[in-house]
Amino acid sequence: MPRPSCVRSRFTLRIGLLVLAALTLAMSLAGSLRAQEVSPVSSETVSPETRARLFAELAQDVEWLERQGNVLKRVVKLVKPNVVHIEAKKSEADTFRPGRRNSVEEAGSGVIIKIADKFYILTNRHVINAAELPDIKIRLADGRQLAPDKVWADRGTDVAVMHVAATDLIPALIGDSSRLEIGDFVLAVGSPFGLSHSVTYGIISAKGRRDLELGDDGVRFQDFLQTDAAINPGNSGGPLLNLRGEVVGINTAIASSSGGNEGIGFTIPINMAMHVAKQLIDHGSVTRAFLGVHLDSKFSPEVAARIGLPRVQGARISGITPNSPAAGSELTVGDVILQYDGVPIEDDNHLVNLVSLTQVGKDVPVLVFRGGKPYKITVQVGDRTRYEPEQ
Repeated sequence: MPRPSCVRSRFTLRIGLLVLAALTLAMSLAGSLRAQEVSPVSSETVSPETRARLFAELAQDVEWLERQGNVLKRVVKLVKPNVVHIEAKKSEADTFRPGRRNSVEEAGSGVIIKIADKFYILTNRHVINAAELPDIKIRLADGRQLAPDKVWADRGTDVAVMHVAATDLIPALIGDSSRLEIGDFVLAVGSPFGLSHSVTYGIISAKGRRDLELGDDGVRFQDFLQTDAAINPGNSGGPLLNLRGEVVGINTAIASSSGGNEGIGFTIPINMAMHVAKQLIDHGSVTRAFLGVHLDSKFSPEVAARIGLPRVQGARISGITPNSPAAGSELTVGDVILQYDGVPIEDDNHLVNLVSLTQVGKDVPVLVFRGGKPYKITVQVGDRTRYEPEQ
């Protein structure tokens, strides 16, 4: 697969079910022909009366399909005022002329959210990173232009949030990304190649993508949704929506060898994005929890079988940080963490992400596998900055 990269700068609704709709229509028409014992004949030999009847039947079938298609149209109409186009002017080092800098413009998207009766624009950090406040322009669907008066960003997740002073904005409806399943239909709204408020359609292709190499800064805490809804340069920061019109993700990256859509797009789950945004607004930075365990990257099927697990699952502890929350708990080297706060652990990175999104000081129930048996342990997580520098 091509190396994923951050979607960077630059009104058509693509419906991925057109093929299915065509098949449904064909089957319906074929059923009508069989029911009325009409033999397949070429269009040249069909009588005007038969053609008129077939067109009438076709209209009835299409009417049903159009009623289903109205769901998409309603979603697009409702969410359009929630999505903004963002332009950020930046100064970057000239690769070919050392010591010189060039002025470049980054184009992206964002979504209007409301927290504590104030309006904010949720987007990606890489869209506005290195741009001064006066150089960030926000354009609404109705043509109005806004300027942010405060910006916060989190490098670890590539989430950014901007406060705007306007009071008559329409905030997006926020969904629950934890309820998404592979195969769920979704829409992506954004400004690919500067074409604001473009809409594409697809499904959730995968969940829990955590090993992507994104941009020069990297994104340390990853739990991406993967979608085949077309995402192109300029979609960054725009919303991924379910068919209820709820934002379930913030579009961030594509895997592409050409720089354009190849059917593999990545989205930050909205639960993670909102968690980060609220901390940025409340505290100016993100405080992440710390457990204090080192994980065994060589945890293999052979090791799993030897300790009594039917397969590789969870995260195996290979070491414990002194004076950490884990050190003060009953966790020991060799334990396999199967669940954290009630969530089954898929792998090491999954555990790291869950811990990072935990409230500092929370008592977390942890289910471990030890000596062939499961054990329940409670650990009070600490503040990561006390144990390691923020990256």
